[in-house]
Amino acid sequence: MPYVTVKMLEGRTEEQKKALVEKVTSAVSETTGAPAEKIVVFIEEMTKNHYAVAGKRLSDE
Repeated sequence: MPYVTVKMLEGRTEEQKKALVEKVTSAVSETTGAPAEKIVVFIEEMTKNHYAVAGKRLSDE
């Protein structure tokens, strides 16, 4: 049973997240042969103050 975790900044719509889950599930099924009903997708959303690049939080920019 494949497990996929997608980490991204918050702010996407429910429609965007639904499309993401559908496409990730399809891609994993096509590439691994796993049945779609056995694929689990987790979406972990972060706020900009929990994400930093080059030593600076995105919320500080």
